Amino acid sequence: MRASIEVADVFRAAGPAYRAAHAGHLSLQQLKVMSAIEQCRTAALGGHVEACEDCGEWRIAYNSCRNRHCPKCQGAAARTWLAEREADLLPVGYFHVVFTLPAEVADIAFHNKAAVYDLLFRAASETMLTIAADPKHLGARIGITAVLHTWGSAMTHHPHVHMIVPGGGISPDASRWISSRPAFLLPVRVLGKLFRRLFLTRLLTLHDAGRLAFFGAIAHLAERRAFLRHLSPVRKKRWVVYAKAPFAGPEAVLAYLSRYTHRVAISNRRLIAFDKNSVTFRYKDYRREGADRQQVMVLATDEFIRRFLLHVLPKGFHRIRHCGLLAGSARKASLALARELLNVAAPSDDDTTDEPDNFRPPCPCCGGRMIVIEVFERWRQPRGPPHGSPSTGSSTP
Repeated sequence: MRASIEVADVFRAAGPAYRAAHAGHLSLQQLKVMSAIEQCRTAALGGHVEACEDCGEWRIAYNSCRNRHCPKCQGAAARTWLAEREADLLPVGYFHVVFTLPAEVADIAFHNKAAVYDLLFRAASETMLTIAADPKHLGARIGITAVLHTWGSAMTHHPHVHMIVPGGGISPDASRWISSRPAFLLPVRVLGKLFRRLFLTRLLTLHDAGRLAFFGAIAHLAERRAFLRHLSPVRKKRWVVYAKAPFAGPEAVLAYLSRYTHRVAISNRRLIAFDKNSVTFRYKDYRREGADRQQVMVLATDEFIRRFLLHVLPKGFHRIRHCGLLAGSARKASLALARELLNVAAPSDDDTTDEPDNFRPPCPCCGGRMIVIEVFERWRQPRGPPHGSPSTGSSTP
């Protein structure tokens, strides 16, 4: 069922005026995201007509934009991705670890998204792998699935990385599986100190290499001494690494991943009202506890669009990454060894027979099977009921 209000409604109504008012200040990627969301599941992208094999009920289905920032297009992408990740799960406890950048560094990241977000990934991953490999802690090679989020609940700029980590790893000599303690993976204070040192050292290297840009209120940071003064308080702060209690089982891991991996800055279900001048939505105030945590915010429409566009990622940037045992071409071999050491069977390779060959929702009238009877191109749509269909048929844009 279509949400009563969608981000696309805001963009279609206020997008043209916003683009005109901010001409020259929006990146090509931001403009593409706005256009994709506005055109998603409309005649602009074409589509097809489906009809029920049993009762003849018909409906129009428009094509989706498949943009990774579109709130409507992430469900199918998440399901496909999760089906692939299910085979990677091991029969052990999993932990959720979060690495967050301090506000002073987040300001720098805002103007240097590709470089600093990549550094965030690399420093956080190396921190986890290094401390886990230390014999004083776990003494094992672990696997990591990391997901970048750049927003807080109110769509403010808040870059952080969520990690899902198995509770254990393979010993250095690959002879055994080393399990973590049931409710403890690695010491967060130790993680925070190493993360701070790795990140700041490499951030300074980026600055010295001229790979960072500074504008507006932080333009003075282009000068090295000013940059060092800006980072001086951050070097003394405790960088908080948050580790949640382990998940209850593999199913809980998948449920979590389904909510987090393909999330965008705000989902349509959080929108409450839109009156052309303002947008009202729900958000969580993490400074509050219990029922008071759920709050309502009203933003001017331009500010809502501005905040949404803050989180458009650079072209080609990978916001989901795998490290350690789960990295690249070595993943299959590492997982096979882990299962051997855990004495568990590998998942079946033949999983195609259980996949349905028709992913279309059933007929809303009788529950029958819907089939495609007509395809139409971009900016075109049927003028009336398809040939052979009853004239009383309904359409579902």
